[in-house]
This record gives sequence, C-alpha cells and structure tokens, in this order.
Amino acid sequence: MSVLLSLGLVFGFSCGADHVAEAKTKVKVYKNCKELNKVYKGGVARTSKVKNKGGKTKYKPYVSKDLYDANKNKDRDKDLIACER
Repeated sequence: MSVLLSLGLVFGFSCGADHVAEAKTKVKVYKNCKELNKVYKGGVARTSKVKNKGGKTKYKPYVSKDLYDANKNKDRDKDLIACER
C-alpha cells in the first residue's frame, strides 16, 4: 500500500511540474504595434545590445527574446526592436 501511495505522489508531482514550466514559456502575441505599445511603450527588443536603425526614440524598449520572437513580424526595419517609439 505504501509503495502505491509513493508512486502516486511521485507521479502527481512530476505532472504538476510540466504544467508550471509550460505556463512560463507562453508569451503574448499582439495584433499590432498599437496594442503592444499599450503595455511596452518603447517596444520590445530581442537583446539589450541592439541599436535602433531608425530615428530618435522616445522610450527605452523592453528586452525579452521570447516576446520579441513571438512578435517579430512587427519589426518593420529588422533592427531587432519591434514597435519602437
């Protein structure tokens, strides 16, 4: 009986860990830059080392590789900063 209980606990904890890891990896895909800029005023940069190719920007971009990758189609000038302002 104790063996079955132990196996049940081990199996239960291992399944719960998968759901937590899965929840952390999901990032939001925004419809357009207007929606993204409501949350991230300066846009989203892939790394902290990227430089803006366009003109001056008013705000500093939020840095997140996963968020940028999910919304990279909004990076019109391909400078690794999506929706910069």
